[in-house]
Amino acid sequence: MSNPTKGPKLEDSSITLFKSIGLTQAKAAEASKSPKCAALLKKLIEDNSLVSRKLDEKQAGLIAAFASQLAKSNGIDARSEKYVLDTILDGKLKSVDQVAAGVKYAESHSIPFDDADFDKACGVGFSISLEEILEHVTAYIKSNSVSGWANLGGTISGVKAIPELRWASPLEVKNAVEQAFISNFGPKQAAPAKGKEPKKDTKLATASGSASSATKSVFEEGFLGALHKPGGNPQIHPHLREQHLNATQGAVWTRFPPEPNGYLHIGHSKAIFVNFGYAAFHGGKCYLRYDDTNPEKEEERYFESILETVRWLGYEPWKITYSSDYFDELYELAVELIRRDKAYVCHCSQEQIKNDRGLKVGKPKPCVHRDRPVGESLTEFEKMKNGGYRPKEANLRMKQDLEDGNPQMWDLTAYRVLDSPHHRTKDKWKIYPTYDFTHCLVDSMENISHSLCTTEFILSRQSYEWLCDAVEVYKPRQSEYGRLNLEGTVMSKRKILTLVDEGFVNGWDDPRLYTLIALRRRGVPPGAILSFVSSLGVSTASSNIEINRFEQAVRQYLEGSVARLLMVMQPLKVTIENLSEDYLEWIEKPFHPKVAALGNTRIPFTRTIYIDSEDFRLEDSEDYFRLAPGKTVGLFQAPHPVTCTSYKLHPTSGKVTELFCRLENGGNVKKPKAFIQWVAEHTPSGSPVRIEETRVFHRLFKSDNPPSDFRSDINSDSLETIEGAMMEIGFWDLARRSIAGAREESKARAELVGKECVRFQGLRTAYFALDKDSRVRCLEDETGNAPPARMQGDYLVLNRIVSLKEDAGKAL
Repeated sequence: MSNPTKGPKLEDSSITLFKSIGLTQAKAAEASKSPKCAALLKKLIEDNSLVSRKLDEKQAGLIAAFASQLAKSNGIDARSEKYVLDTILDGKLKSVDQVAAGVKYAESHSIPFDDADFDKACGVGFSISLEEILEHVTAYIKSNSVSGWANLGGTISGVKAIPELRWASPLEVKNAVEQAFISNFGPKQAAPAKGKEPKKDTKLATASGSASSATKSVFEEGFLGALHKPGGNPQIHPHLREQHLNATQGAVWTRFPPEPNGYLHIGHSKAIFVNFGYAAFHGGKCYLRYDDTNPEKEEERYFESILETVRWLGYEPWKITYSSDYFDELYELAVELIRRDKAYVCHCSQEQIKNDRGLKVGKPKPCVHRDRPVGESLTEFEKMKNGGYRPKEANLRMKQDLEDGNPQMWDLTAYRVLDSPHHRTKDKWKIYPTYDFTHCLVDSMENISHSLCTTEFILSRQSYEWLCDAVEVYKPRQSEYGRLNLEGTVMSKRKILTLVDEGFVNGWDDPRLYTLIALRRRGVPPGAILSFVSSLGVSTASSNIEINRFEQAVRQYLEGSVARLLMVMQPLKVTIENLSEDYLEWIEKPFHPKVAALGNTRIPFTRTIYIDSEDFRLEDSEDYFRLAPGKTVGLFQAPHPVTCTSYKLHPTSGKVTELFCRLENGGNVKKPKAFIQWVAEHTPSGSPVRIEETRVFHRLFKSDNPPSDFRSDINSDSLETIEGAMMEIGFWDLARRSIAGAREESKARAELVGKECVRFQGLRTAYFALDKDSRVRCLEDETGNAPPARMQGDYLVLNRIVSLKEDAGKAL
């Protein structure tokens, strides 16, 4: 066993070298994991003096990606390699996808390259507008006779395959297809959570609104059951209620409004479940709305990940919107607020504003600009809009109620100056609305009937309602439920970023984290997460849940829904001496003894097998029932037991290296007291399946509540890597079925199929999933022509999803 990742203490020379070109600790550690890739990256750095080039982090990452692509390629000559490298250093290739295309081009062309042809093949200088993408989408829909929303997934895949859109933003392509579908086929009703999960949780609502009686305990009783009926929220004017009900037809309309400045974590799964699930149960609609009001922290990768995660959990947004869709309307409402003398432009420093507000106790001091004339504030706000002020030189603040005891009524900021281009509106705006100004007004514009959020926003409800009434618009009802927290981990974006940047974990999807992309990578099924959240119920109390309880929910979900495979973690060779060299018997076995729907497979039984070294000991005892010299044990699902007759020891270490056994295939053999795992050696069938890495994840932190100085609480033994484990060849059949099934399910959604959908129980060992670091070409082939076995160059990596039973010392 080895443990290559124990935080920053284990920094070897390769990691130091890789960091010297601009890679972060996490990226450098990731690059050093593969010996071949690390050697190629080291050669690139040394041969091209990259340390002295002072690359930025992005370029350094592209160089690392280049080395990774070279490791996977069939080889390109030195001049071609130099050409591609120079295009990265010159800034022509700006993404990993472009680098991969560059390597692919170099594999099929000879130097000298045609520069224009290379640029075209790699998307250099590519630019396309949303209108142009829509033209391609419309033409595709027409030429392929697309008939409705059932064809969404296939249409997105088909549009992405259009040569002219090869380098278009995947998110913009998705949005364009959905926009075209709405135009052609009308709004889509919310889709059900994944219906093919083998073990359906009766507590989950389906998006069609149907549910069992058990579901009512979640959506019709307690906190959610006590929510108002649509239209039951009071309004400042009766006509506002009437307009709202005319728009919604009296249906439940909710929204899930994440900020696209990080990856979603386990706590967000509750928000997704509550908002999408409540609307679905009542036959309503749920928006996915990106709260994109802070361009300084938003990145396209977060937008894409959020949508993919929502779909992975089994939900389809009714509409995908952005707060930035409403920037013009929000600006007009801000102007109207000033005209009504309910907002003013403030030039105080952040420190002064903080001092005026005090420590949120007692009465705050009014800002010196609070009573400036309305016309003056209008002029100053216009100046803010036109770029007349730098950030923090001017803010628009709401004129609320300083006499109120609620700090959320103490003249909150409505607009601030930010000198950053926006991902959608580009350079149009120099001012951006705050959450406190945006959230309630966009809820109003989208006719949200139930604005559901967590209890940390209880005090904000008063300012939410004040602002809607101040500009006399429809006022949704905000209702707060308790958030979900897991003990023994951190979910703060800032803290997770620290863990990533300082090399304690290998990225936001490191399976030791509790981001949803990390849980997905580990192999946790989406249905298990929804079942866990549903089992907790929804109330105003926060849920502080032990990791062990989450593990148990995952374990229960997997128990009846995944196949079971023979697997040995530490193989020990066994020669069955009374079988011939060419002996071969095929054994038919079910994937699960109690779930016939999972099917069957065949495995070979031969003269040479492997058992787990932990299933043998030299000295027997009365309370030991597995294999020992002279002792007989059964082999799981094999026709006969075996008896150990002798063994071989290593000449220097004294460890047992091989056992010699006799197959008890005669009569009058007593039934063994114990059965052990095994896999057979049979080269023609590819048995056994050898696993390069099996990653076992333990708790990242030592305590249930990591302190503020969380670095000191990190468990240095949180990742255990086992090399050389083996499993039965039924894995290939299972893997092909799992991938094919996942692809079929994803056709109705724009959801990418990941390797983690290949899940199984290693019999009497643990639950495992295939990791994305694996290279398994027969599974990547979508034609069905690849042989169902490993190919030269394949590399298998498994993640332990969860142990078979609670481990008191090491969770997960």
